[in-house]
Amino acid sequence: MKSFQKEIKRRRTFGIISHPDAGKTTLTEKLLLFGGAIQEAGAVKSNKIKKGATSDFMEIERQRGISVATSVLAFEYRDIKINILDTPGHKDFAEDTFRTLTAVDSVIVVIDVAKGVEEQTEKLVEVCRMRNIPMIVFINKMDREGKDAFELLDEIEQKLNLTVTPLSFPIGMGYDFKGIYNIWEQNVNLFTGDPRKDIEETVEISDLASEELNELIGDKAADTLREELELAQGVYPEFDKEAYLAGRLQPVFFGSALNNFGVRELLDCFINIAPTPRPKESDERLVEPDEDKFTGFVFKIHANMDPKHRDRLAFIKIVSGKFERNKPYLHVRHNKSLKFSSPNAFFAERKEIVDVSYPGDIVGLHDTGNFKIGDTLTEGENLMYRGIPSFSPEHFRYINNADPMKSKQLEKGIDQLMDEGVAQLFTLELNGRKIIGTVGALQFEVIQYRLEHEYGAKCTYENLNVYKATWVEADNPKSEEFKDFKRVKSKFLAKDKQGQLVFLADSQFSLQMTQQKYPDIKFHFTSEF
Repeated sequence: MKSFQKEIKRRRTFGIISHPDAGKTTLTEKLLLFGGAIQEAGAVKSNKIKKGATSDFMEIERQRGISVATSVLAFEYRDIKINILDTPGHKDFAEDTFRTLTAVDSVIVVIDVAKGVEEQTEKLVEVCRMRNIPMIVFINKMDREGKDAFELLDEIEQKLNLTVTPLSFPIGMGYDFKGIYNIWEQNVNLFTGDPRKDIEETVEISDLASEELNELIGDKAADTLREELELAQGVYPEFDKEAYLAGRLQPVFFGSALNNFGVRELLDCFINIAPTPRPKESDERLVEPDEDKFTGFVFKIHANMDPKHRDRLAFIKIVSGKFERNKPYLHVRHNKSLKFSSPNAFFAERKEIVDVSYPGDIVGLHDTGNFKIGDTLTEGENLMYRGIPSFSPEHFRYINNADPMKSKQLEKGIDQLMDEGVAQLFTLELNGRKIIGTVGALQFEVIQYRLEHEYGAKCTYENLNVYKATWVEADNPKSEEFKDFKRVKSKFLAKDKQGQLVFLADSQFSLQMTQQKYPDIKFHFTSEF
């Protein structure tokens, strides 16, 4: 039992979030580098010419240089097991990111020194605030010209509505960037601008008034640093671990992920203060991580991790108990028992089969179509984890088969990609035509690309004028009002993949009129009601 408690205590599971291009994936790489999980950043071994980041494995991501799928990576650092979920920053993939946030215990928010707080960061931080997820802020790209440190801290407080406290402070910026003073450990880390040095030397300076500081960084920079630190300590609250864990205080670090700079400070502080696996609410009760019995939920499904074998992996976050290989577990929605002979864990670029996993870990299970996002696995208890809804899509198109010989492949491809949560499929009641709804327009390209390259099926799209999809709930399905609604709106009604009735409103006005005309029918913007 002691070792079980110890395993839980040494787990840290966090997500990295930011606006596209702030340096999320680069930071993920550098964290792996410090953990000794990869030898060289950008090292994807599959092809000598193409170098992409370790965590970007889909072809379309390499072409565009953005992350499309959430990837899961784990490494060990100072006897702490760290699980990172690198999320897509692009707003067209926001739904994947929102779902991933249900599986993390804390978050690192990356902000670009020149651009400051951007809109996607605002949305994601709002989701974290709703759930009181502890956040650490990392201000990236300090070796470039950007905003002043105080200006950035103000912007974070105002735009993101956070209470911040700097735990490291930059010495200069851009061309004059000399390094970082680490408030947390009271030492100075000098910037050489040579990324080949894996871990920079730090000089311990406990007394800021000492001459040593002037010798290291020059008189002018030393005086400025003393003034700024005095000001910072006067303006910002002292770091309080409990306030951080409750989501009321956010520590801030400065650095440059590309140059490996300031990343070690972030990591050392992170493993000290970040929360161990947290309890999670289910529809029955609050589940604690140190319970004996295993429970976990699917927060992501990825089809075709390896294009040579049409495999699907369901990613499970373990909430409580131990997950053991070859032990039968209850799939609550299907009410049937399943066994897994090769559960995968992820270490940088390799997958490994694991015998035992603990709370906080993410396990990949090979899936033949049993799982949907949000499914719960337990050791027999009948409970479901909630809070992984489908959102009402913003963009809609008819999907047509462009190659009649490949209709079977198209069906299968659409089916699997929709299970993955890439987009949502609606089937019109009137004529059975298939409509795809997505949160962002870029999704359509991803679907087309993946259908062709992974399933050998081609599709074309046709525009469709739909303002919003809303899920319909009627208290009395036999009432005259509901029958009238179904008759009058028959050409706007469809079924989603779960067979729930959906009303496709063609404008905001028409949705409001329908709501007024049928007061007893409820229209929902998320599928979980």
